[in-house]
Amino acid sequence: MAHFAELNSSNTVLRVIVVSNDDVNAHGGDQHADAEAFVKTIVPHSTGGVAWKQTSYNHNFRKQYAGAGYTYDAGKNKFIQPEPFSSWSLDSEDNWTAPVTYPSVTVIDSLNVTVTWDEDNLRWIGQTEDITTDPVTVKNYIWDVPATAWNEI
Repeated sequence: MAHFAELNSSNTVLRVIVVSNDDVNAHGGDQHADAEAFVKTIVPHSTGGVAWKQTSYNHNFRKQYAGAGYTYDAGKNKFIQPEPFSSWSLDSEDNWTAPVTYPSVTVIDSLNVTVTWDEDNLRWIGQTEDITTDPVTVKNYIWDVPATAWNEI
């Protein structure tokens, strides 16, 4: 099955639909403008929709599989994920990166650290849960960039 992303006038993805591979192949094949024009004839645009762009479920082309809220960059011919936080920026491969490098340590005392971004303080925070204790022991941490270590809070 082939997948097509519906774009609005700002090239933001509104939805993704599935179309038969046979229909795509009969209209120019993958990533062909004729296939995109064909989709327009069989699936009406939703409110605000203006175009269809094929996306690859297996990430074989246009960088990654599109989803609602992604943006299609026509100059780069790829779909870009929505910005997760206002402090993040796109790197040279068009992946969103935090202003602080992701922690290199993800295990503390044999426990996996659940890592999340704290946008208000521009830092990584972590949490471990020891389910072998009763009650479960939960510890919270802040990532110390210079020390490359977690500091318990």
